[in-house]
Amino acid sequence: MQNTANHLNSTRTTHMLSNISQPWQGQVGDIIKRAPPHRHSAPSAPWPWLDLRDEVDRAQLDAPSEPVPPLCDHRACEGLCWRGYPQSCFPNWTHNQVTKSGIAGAIQDRRRCIIYYLDVNDSGIFTDPKEALVVDDSTVPKTWNILVASKRPANNCVRALFVENMSGPVLQMLGTRYNIEPFFFSSSLNWIPSRYQEDVQPGVGDHITITMSFLRSIIHDDSDGEKDQFGSRVSATPGKRVIDTASPLPLGSGSEGRLELVLDLLSVHLIRNIKGNTIISYHAKQKFGPDKTTYLRDRIQFAGRSVYWQSIFKESSDPTFILLCYVWHALYAWDEALEHLYSHICQLEANVVEKYDIHLTEELHRIRAHQLHYSSLLNDFRKTVEFIRATHNPAIASSFTTKDKNFTEAVMDRECQNLLNEIKRLELDRTMQDKRLKNVMDLVFSSVNIEDSQRVREMTEAAVRDSAGMSSYKGFKWIF
Repeated sequence: MQNTANHLNSTRTTHMLSNISQPWQGQVGDIIKRAPPHRHSAPSAPWPWLDLRDEVDRAQLDAPSEPVPPLCDHRACEGLCWRGYPQSCFPNWTHNQVTKSGIAGAIQDRRRCIIYYLDVNDSGIFTDPKEALVVDDSTVPKTWNILVASKRPANNCVRALFVENMSGPVLQMLGTRYNIEPFFFSSSLNWIPSRYQEDVQPGVGDHITITMSFLRSIIHDDSDGEKDQFGSRVSATPGKRVIDTASPLPLGSGSEGRLELVLDLLSVHLIRNIKGNTIISYHAKQKFGPDKTTYLRDRIQFAGRSVYWQSIFKESSDPTFILLCYVWHALYAWDEALEHLYSHICQLEANVVEKYDIHLTEELHRIRAHQLHYSSLLNDFRKTVEFIRATHNPAIASSFTTKDKNFTEAVMDRECQNLLNEIKRLELDRTMQDKRLKNVMDLVFSSVNIEDSQRVREMTEAAVRDSAGMSSYKGFKWIF
């Protein structure tokens, strides 16, 4: 009987582990999205998009021209300079590198693009020009003239550009007009976490770029794609399935549709300069949910109506404070998403308590895999805020009084610390949820063990009855 019980436990455990392993069985080629190439995220890497197996362009090595071309004044060139971007401004970006980074493909995109404006004056007042700049093949020359020749109001402090459906010509014109390192576009196109400072001119200004993924929740249409019993997308290769932490995480259905957690992108390039500050935000085309370009513009503008933030904008003209509002947008999304995930975990706990199901472990393992990925994203989030706090505006030294400089640095440190405190809270919430997930998984396995024990006891009792019956039979046989 002991051997029978051991065999039953062994069989049950093997079957249980087999069921658990099914969701992530498969080869590396089945994974939908590979890890981002962090080595190509910033200008400090001397070989942009040139891996070890790639050959160096000999023509570029033998070129007689200077490595850094002089800046174009955009007058004598008659608009030809932007058509050669990025090589016209950054010759080290050869054709193969531009192609590998995805910029070449983006340049070929001729879709209709819209650029929305938002101005902030030196009194901290936000104004919306109302008229957006619509760019298509027929308006490209006009758009270039506007970017080069348009003058801002005399009291303008910051101009924010929100680019919807960035086309190839718009990418080249913005990159040339503001002398933007191509890393901003390649990191945005490939969703590579990035944060760097470039073109630092003491007393004049600099460029800073932040690119990071963040989590948000959406109501998703139930009709999009084939789903399995747990709501995850079915692998295109039959018999091979993986947990893709870059894909949406289903959290159940409601009256309006299915709630999902999806990854979004915050990609912002800030040009800080004593002659005028500019913020350019790239908005990735999303498969899930509506476009957020105008939505983010409205939220940034509404931040200007905040009494708390208005007191900061009014006292300091540092455009980095506007950048912090973009970062707060990502933090709001993180907080809401983790709230929804917490509710979903509580529901799973209730399901396990009411009636355990070994197949729930598949859902629990899937959530834990996403949780591990979320931990790395929160770490990138923290590093981004620390980078902003540590990267002071070079223009402050020449354009701010000592009083304004001290105020700006103190408030910037305070607000960045507020963000860091919130990120720490999010990480603690995520850690607590992960522990609750493990607790639920332990409950599932405990329930399985209890059921196995009950079955072993039933088999033992049946064996005892069978043994008693055999004894009676032998007694009757002896009598006869």
